[in-house]
Amino acid sequence: MGCLESLPYEVLLAKISFKEAREYLARFPEKYDVEPGYKMFEVRIIGVPPIRVAVDGDAIIFPFTKPCHGTFLVKVPDGREEIERLRKKK
Repeated sequence: MGCLESLPYEVLLAKISFKEAREYLARFPEKYDVEPGYKMFEVRIIGVPPIRVAVDGDAIIFPFTKPCHGTFLVKVPDGREEIERLRKKK
């Protein structure tokens, strides 16, 4: 099982709703909707479907929920492998 803390990431927004995350990610031209439980970087993404994920160059942006802490929108700078997996899934 993976851990977000083992990745280099930047928090873009903190303590947001899934609706706010989807609205923020709508501005990116390349975006994907995934189901709850989808694995990225060996971390399962949880939330209210559809869970939106966006691509920004080689970076990937997605909502991450920490129980008892809320939902954060995080950006992982080197997400090429995950981006390719999302593109193939589509």
